[in-house]
Amino acid sequence: CQVLGLDICADMPIGDEMIRGVSGGQRKRVTTGEMLTGPARALFMDEISTGLDSSSTFQIVKYIRQLVHVMNETVMISLLQPPPETYNLFDDIILLSEGYVVYHGPRENILEFFESAGFRCPERKGIADFLQEVTSKKDQQQYWYLDQEQYRHVPVPEFAERFKSFHVGQQMLKELQIPFDKSKTHPAALTTNKYGQSSWESFKTVMSREKLLMKRNSFIYIFKVAQLVILGLIAMTVFLRTKMPHGQFSDSTKFFGALTFSLMTVLFNGFAE
Repeated sequence: CQVLGLDICADMPIGDEMIRGVSGGQRKRVTTGEMLTGPARALFMDEISTGLDSSSTFQIVKYIRQLVHVMNETVMISLLQPPPETYNLFDDIILLSEGYVVYHGPRENILEFFESAGFRCPERKGIADFLQEVTSKKDQQQYWYLDQEQYRHVPVPEFAERFKSFHVGQQMLKELQIPFDKSKTHPAALTTNKYGQSSWESFKTVMSREKLLMKRNSFIYIFKVAQLVILGLIAMTVFLRTKMPHGQFSDSTKFFGALTFSLMTVLFNGFAE
């Protein structure tokens, strides 16, 4: 809770359209914490920094990095323009462009790969911004550093082919050629049943969830029960006098009573809302 910066709102509800709760950034951090505390050993997180400041993003990614190294988990994160401090926390980088894998390997070798293609990242330039622009046809020329050769545009498919001949790409291909030993697979990795829970267990889970929701909104349910009891008693009094005179103008009070009862029903139904 402290790592994600949620200790200041630990006792607040999440909120919805009717209840004001935590902010959008705090809600995103709650979702991140919910994923990290679950049983999953592989996490795929898409743009978790949206709505967060750079300091909060750095703290969250730093904690995830420690979790990966200590618990031996696998985490893949896509970030939108990460700051250099956050970028340096990653072990491996996957650079995608136009549907091609331009680079997939250690963070320390990615600048070496682009330098072998003739592009160098300036000293005061963020590496993440450089990687985003070097594959763009519009921004690529400014990073060309081979003065003795004339610049030519290197398309993304050519980068992907160069990576296959790069030593990191060759090492990755060698590792992929080794077939995986299925005897090392965890028993929980493959499903043997159509459903994870039996029908009875699913029923108890749903009922416990409904019980919790009713407990949270106990006022509404108590009010609705009282409303049904009152309206039921009023409706029962109709059968105390089944033979009442009608047809005269003085008997119009019966119709006014029926209209009043209908109006009361609509009124009671609106109270809960």
